Parts: sequence; structure tokens; C-alpha cells
Amino acid sequence: MPRSRYADLSAASAAVLLVLAAVLVGRHLQDTYRTLFVHWAPVLAEWEPHLGPGTPAAVLVAVAVVAYGPSAAARLPWRRLLLAAWATALAWTWSLALVDGWQRGVAGRLTNRNEYLTVVGRFHDIPGTLRDFTHHIVIGTPDPWPAHVAGHPPAATVTFVLLDRIGLRGGGWAGAWCITVGATACVAVLVAVRALADEGLARRAAPFLVAAPAAVWVGASADGYFAAVAAWSMALLALAVTARSVAWAAGGGLLFGLTCYLSYGLTLFALIGATVLVLGRRRVRERPVLPVLFLAGAAVVPVAFTLAGFDWWEGYRLLVTRYYQGVGGIRPYGYWVWANLACTVLITGLATAAGLRRAGAVLARRSAAPPADARLALLVAAALLALLAADLSGMSKAETERIWLPFAMWLLPACAFLPRPRAWLAAQVTLALLLNHLLLTGW
Repeated sequence: MPRSRYADLSAASAAVLLVLAAVLVGRHLQDTYRTLFVHWAPVLAEWEPHLGPGTPAAVLVAVAVVAYGPSAAARLPWRRLLLAAWATALAWTWSLALVDGWQRGVAGRLTNRNEYLTVVGRFHDIPGTLRDFTHHIVIGTPDPWPAHVAGHPPAATVTFVLLDRIGLRGGGWAGAWCITVGATACVAVLVAVRALADEGLARRAAPFLVAAPAAVWVGASADGYFAAVAAWSMALLALAVTARSVAWAAGGGLLFGLTCYLSYGLTLFALIGATVLVLGRRRVRERPVLPVLFLAGAAVVPVAFTLAGFDWWEGYRLLVTRYYQGVGGIRPYGYWVWANLACTVLITGLATAAGLRRAGAVLARRSAAPPADARLALLVAAALLALLAADLSGMSKAETERIWLPFAMWLLPACAFLPRPRAWLAAQVTLALLLNHLLLTGW
């Protein structure tokens, strides 16, 4: 066996052992101390083997991606490839969600007591509610927000309020929004990889982005929607630093500003954005207006929310208090700081573990590696660094299989470095099918 292939299998094996350790240690801690607040550590899920109406479609999509994904990605014209990637990601995510049935898998996801739709009625006066938003974050205040509403800036909730206002009411429409928009994240990452590295690497990464195990949690969680917004902000910035039109920078900045008002933790995407600017530094030097336009665009959403009365910094300060008032203050950091990484293995798959090893090897011999490979490896490394920063912060203890979806999408392109893609794709889709059929996931 070639040494590189042996190293790939070793990286995948290490990832398996990490997950196994997280399961066994987590089971012991939960049974003994009851401090994890998850029933099937390290993920928030119940052990419940089941089939559902989405099972046949999920299996068919999985087989089709493994059998035809690499060849189709190599052959299709670029724009048709992007359309095919979105359509396949939609089919994959919808079918996995419907394994749990319509109500439990889609319509009921965003209507439980911790979710956004429970407070839509409190936003009858949006500006007034935004001015009052921070007064309901901490437990002990009058009518405190549910956990997910309190845990995010109000743009997340306002999204579902606006859907309700235009007639798309209820959990079914909210779930469909998250799945439909969330499935575009793979397209955004492909656009960025093509712009910053090269088209060949983007084509090799496409099947892995389409059929990621992360789809289990994209359907239907708001974090899938967040992932897409964050991904498009970086994709537009990548186009700005590699294409002729500088207007992409303003669009990327606008979406980055929205990203920061969807989730506090996604401000870490600034690390990925800085890497995009470094990779496009030649054009940035030629057009110094690019970062100015990006920052101008990024200011739009913060200015709008600030003028409406919401103070982001005050919201974050109060969120930290709320976090430690709840289970976040009880869950042990010493377990979750590494078990979170096991969750990352589950949403990105064993192929990504092997791909990250290869990306590290490219960076280690960067001067000898093809320039496109080095650029992709640096982009992936930036995403990994952002994820590790979120991990070390202590503000992401558990549920990271959902919360870290935006970062996970940028680790998946590392799979472009892998030989024998069909074997690795088979491992990816098998993991997703097992997770979705053996566990009843929740958040």
C-alpha cells in the first residue's frame, strides 16, 4: 500500500477512535454525573433505529452520487454543474429529513419550545421588539426569550417573522426555507474554490460537498440557513478578488454583516475572509477599493439594527450570562473541548479527516506543491482555525453538529485531494444514512 494511502487510512481511523472515545466517555459521564445533557453523547440525539418515507429516496441519491458523482462533476459544463450540485444537495437533504417524517423531520423542527417560531407573535412591532430585545435575554427577566432566540442576534428570528408576514407561516415553510437555502451552501463553496484555487479542485470537491453527512442537520435547522449566508459572503468576496467586477465585494460584505447578526459565533468568519483577501492580494493591491467596499457592505446590517435599537455588544454580553445560567454552565469543558471535534467528524465524515491530513501535507511542503493545491489547503486551514477558536472559547459545548455547520462546509473541500473518490464517497453517504436511521436527532 502506498505510504500516502496508509496515512489517509490512519487519519480516518484516528477519527473513528475519537468518535468512539467521545461516545464511551460521554456515556460514562452522563450515566454517572448527568452533566452532559445529551442522551447519546457526543450528539444531541436519541438512540431510535427507524425507517421513514425518505429512506428509499435517500438510498437512491446516495447510490447515484457514489456511482456517477465524480464523473458527472468532471464532465458537466460549470454552470450546469452548479445547478446539478444544488439540485442533488436538495434531494439528499430533503430525503434525509423525511426519514423522520414530515412533522418530526421538517415541520416540527423549528416549532419546539426553544425555537424561533414560538416568538413570532411577539414581533408584531419589529422596531419596538428590537429596542426591547436585550431586556429578555437573561433568565429572570420578564418573559425571557427561548434558548435559540436568546442565543442569537435578532436577524435570525426576524427572518422567520418576515416569512410569516409574507404568508409563509408555520414550521413547514420555515423548514423548507432552511433546507432550500441551506442546500445552496455547497454551490457557494464550489464558486469560492474555483475562484481561489482552480476549477479542477472544485470539480473534485463537488460530490463531497453535495453528499456531506452534514445534510442530516441542515434539514431542517436554522444553522443550515446560516451556513449558506456565511458561505455566499465568502464566495462573493472570492469573486471580487479574482474577477473584474469589484461590486462583488460590497455584496460579500453585506452578507457578512448579515452573518454576524444571524449568529454571534460566525464573526469568526472574519478569519476566512482575511484568508480570501490574502489569496487575492495581487488584485487587492491593484484595486485597494476592494476591502473598502467589503467593509462598507458589512456595515449596512449592523447600522440598520443599531438604528432600530439593538445593541450587538450588549446582546453578546448578556448571552454569555444566559449561557452560564443554563446547561452551558454545567456541561464540562474538559469533555466537550475534544468531544466537539468528534461531532465535527460526524458532520464532515471520514473522508474529510483524510483530506485534512493531505491538506496539512500540502502546507508542510507548500513551496513544492502546485499553487492551486496550496491555495486550497490554506483556505481549508483558515476554516479549521476558525472552528478551533470557537471550540476553545467554551461557548460551544455540545450541539456543535448543528452549530458548526457553517465551518464544516469549508472543511469538506479538503476531500478534493483524495484519490479513489468513490470509495471515500461511499464512506460518507454510509455514515449519513446510519446516523439518520439509527439516531433521532434533535436540537
